[in-house]
Amino acid sequence: MENKNFKKPPVVVVMGHVDAGKTSILDYIRRTKVAEKEAGGITQHIGAYQIDYKGNKITFLDTPGHEAFNAMRSRGAKVADIAVLVVGADEGVKPQTKEAIEIIKKEGLPMIVAINKIDKPGADIEKVKSDLAQHGVLLEGYGGDVSFAATSAKTGHGIDELLELIILAYELSPVNVSLEGELEGVIIEATKDSKKGNVATVLIRNGVLRIGDIIGTKSAYAKVKMMEDFTGMKVKEVLPGMPVLIFGFKNLPVVGDKVKRFNSQQEAESYIKKKERKEKEINVLPNHEGKKVINIVLKADVEGSLDALEYVLKGIKDEEVLLRIIKKGVGEATDKDAKIADAGNAIIFAFRTKISKPALNLIDAKKIKVYTADVIYDFVEVARKMIDDIKKPKEQRIDLGKLKVLVVFMTKKQRQIIGCRVLDGEVRKGVRLEILRDGEVIGEGKLISLEKNKQDIGQAKKGDEVGILYEGNVKIEVGDEINVYYIEK
Repeated sequence: MENKNFKKPPVVVVMGHVDAGKTSILDYIRRTKVAEKEAGGITQHIGAYQIDYKGNKITFLDTPGHEAFNAMRSRGAKVADIAVLVVGADEGVKPQTKEAIEIIKKEGLPMIVAINKIDKPGADIEKVKSDLAQHGVLLEGYGGDVSFAATSAKTGHGIDELLELIILAYELSPVNVSLEGELEGVIIEATKDSKKGNVATVLIRNGVLRIGDIIGTKSAYAKVKMMEDFTGMKVKEVLPGMPVLIFGFKNLPVVGDKVKRFNSQQEAESYIKKKERKEKEINVLPNHEGKKVINIVLKADVEGSLDALEYVLKGIKDEEVLLRIIKKGVGEATDKDAKIADAGNAIIFAFRTKISKPALNLIDAKKIKVYTADVIYDFVEVARKMIDDIKKPKEQRIDLGKLKVLVVFMTKKQRQIIGCRVLDGEVRKGVRLEILRDGEVIGEGKLISLEKNKQDIGQAKKGDEVGILYEGNVKIEVGDEINVYYIEK
């Protein structure tokens, strides 16, 4: 390697509302801007890919969403150089758009806006510009200097313009790195492969990664025996700005963790143990007395998804209810997960992953609640509904007795005075009444007053003949039976 200094290709993170089309834009770029012979080799999602546009390489982060990016950022990992904010021309600024804007500003990233879906009916570019201005994003020609492109991921309109803007923005503040300096990288994705073991996607930010290097994070290390680029091609060395798949990690590394190079395996192991001790000292579980707790067993397809899910679930705050993840992991939900869920009275959340047959058998037998989804925000909605449900007072029906209708004295609108015999149990003032005819429930009502021998009474027992003032939605007839009950909260 002759040049010590190297102009690293820009790393771009694409953010925006879940329906704004950020995934569609990434898919279109990958489909049209990666050489055919390379695109044909893309068989797996590794969390990032690289294109060559007019002689300029650009790396795109392809994460589950800005939640994962924010989780990386929260660990202090410098990941992206430029942010593309995707806003739907048909819907404008949505809640997740606002979150993305805040993240981009906190990170201090140069921002480019893609006003997407301009081909859709109801698309209104001027309204989007106005909406963005209200949230502090002033576009060029609208009082500011933020570049934008009007795009359609469906037709490809504006995609080349977007790529030109990315290159132009990066040329204004390029990142020059050292190829001979200390190795710096970030874990972008991590998963367990049934044949290849623990596999991680690493994005190199400084230095050169080579076969034979010993690398590690605060949670895992690997001797690099094999590396693949995003097309599945084997590579021997990786330059800054390039994502690469690395095999051979002893444990599954955590997305967002920084990667460094070690001189020996012993040095890597010592570094991990030192970090583990430090983390154990810090991570003392707080006491949550007085709060209701919803326990969750969390499973996801890859580490990036798991990280993003944990981040958004922990971000759901409530004064009365705590969401607590008692176990998390990558891969299918197993019978071990189901046993933990059963013992901890927990709900299983499975994101883009399967549930094993032994686990399904246990889930059915133990009646464990399970939620599956392919979109992170579906789980957010489920979690919020669970919180609302647990805060509602529980209602239970308590059956008291049964009446037989002997005579109807008066009928007026929705009220009737009837004579009954208590067949079983007892009857009290203020109870609810369920009317049965020929064994079928035909309506409901309530008992307004209760008399025996023309005297008001508080309750009557089996065998008593009583008069009641009934109010309800059906007309009672002689021969009907009435179930007497109340609702306990």
